[in-house]
Amino acid sequence: MRIIQVNDYADMSQKAAELISDQVRKKRDSVLGLATGETMLGTYAALVKEYQQNNTSYREVRTFNLDEYIGLDATHPNSYRHYMHEQLFRFLDIPLSQTHIPNGCAPLLEEECARYEQLIEQCGGIDLQLLGIGQNGHIGFNEPGTLFASTTHVVRLSESTRKANARFFSSADEVPTHAITMGIATIMKSKQILLLASGERKAWAISRLLEGEVTTDVPASILKTHPNVIMIADDEALSLVSQEKRKVYRP
Repeated sequence: MRIIQVNDYADMSQKAAELISDQVRKKRDSVLGLATGETMLGTYAALVKEYQQNNTSYREVRTFNLDEYIGLDATHPNSYRHYMHEQLFRFLDIPLSQTHIPNGCAPLLEEECARYEQLIEQCGGIDLQLLGIGQNGHIGFNEPGTLFASTTHVVRLSESTRKANARFFSSADEVPTHAITMGIATIMKSKQILLLASGERKAWAISRLLEGEVTTDVPASILKTHPNVIMIADDEALSLVSQEKRKVYRP
């Protein structure tokens, strides 16, 4: 694992956007795994700016999002399809038919999970997977206890995750209880993983990831076994990690 330590959220976002746009320029038909949430807002804003300044084309790119809430259709303001459209897709030249997000309103959810998994494989797998990390160490919506062998599946969201996302809804009761998420095994098949972490709220999870054992209690800990992970983390997110351990994980 390569660690890029930055000063703050703005630096993290800019560096992440640079790595993603570099990937697209090197491989015009890249398959990108994308994520949502507050952590990604700065990265997507920087990607839009880079596109506007340098005209990096996304016409051949295909994207797969990590997850989607169950019960929210694509037009719902808190769906991840809506998030991606508003924050990124509408600004780029990528055809919307090449952007893929699980259908949280599918009548048969298990079939939707299998369809999504198969579609990723048909596209040749994910070249670069963008990840955030939850305060409890989850990646995607793979909560503590999720099997490392899991593929795309339906998950019941933990109360801590629902509470963390409640600020985006009118009330906590409106936060969906379930979601479809890429499984941990699906994420680990990605050729490269880019993990972003910013702020003191993520310090415990980053500390457990880097200094703890590989355990399903901290789903992100499995990333230590992947051959090509870059973590971009700011000073606050790394505040609980020893200098010795940071050096171990640096290239």
